[in-house]
Amino acid sequence: MQFRATGARYDLIQAAFSIGLEDDLLTIVRRVEALGKFLDTDDGKNLLAGTKRAANILRIEEKKDGKAYDGAPDTALYSLDEEKTLAKAINQVKLEASAAVAKEDFAGAMSAMAKLRPAVDAFFDKVKVNDDDASVRENRLKLLNEIRAATRAVADFSKIQD
Repeated sequence: MQFRATGARYDLIQAAFSIGLEDDLLTIVRRVEALGKFLDTDDGKNLLAGTKRAANILRIEEKKDGKAYDGAPDTALYSLDEEKTLAKAINQVKLEASAAVAKEDFAGAMSAMAKLRPAVDAFFDKVKVNDDDASVRENRLKLLNEIRAATRAVADFSKIQD
């Protein structure tokens, strides 16, 4: 098996397979290798932590509220710079990562993903997700869902072990 020969981690293989975009084994191997190298960097580790934090908050709130927070956030409801910065970074990363993946440039896709890290960190440092205003809260949860969606251009980060 090619994965065993490369020493690829099972969780990374699962993360790459679970987005269901590839059926070519060599392409998946290259995606897994690039993901592994990215996760060995500080940006990769911190983005993984931020992505998992976003996913955990979403899972808890979606279960509690009995609904999914998908759909585009309303940019008019952004009141903090960190929200606006994160939304802009997500949009940029989605475009860059998707374009890189389309060219099978997985290292380039990881490099694009790294650009999310500062915006995700700042968001979690300064923004109260569960705001008292229900519409602001819902909008912020939708923004967290956008983090999850952006990283899915590369892999399902929820499958990756810390």
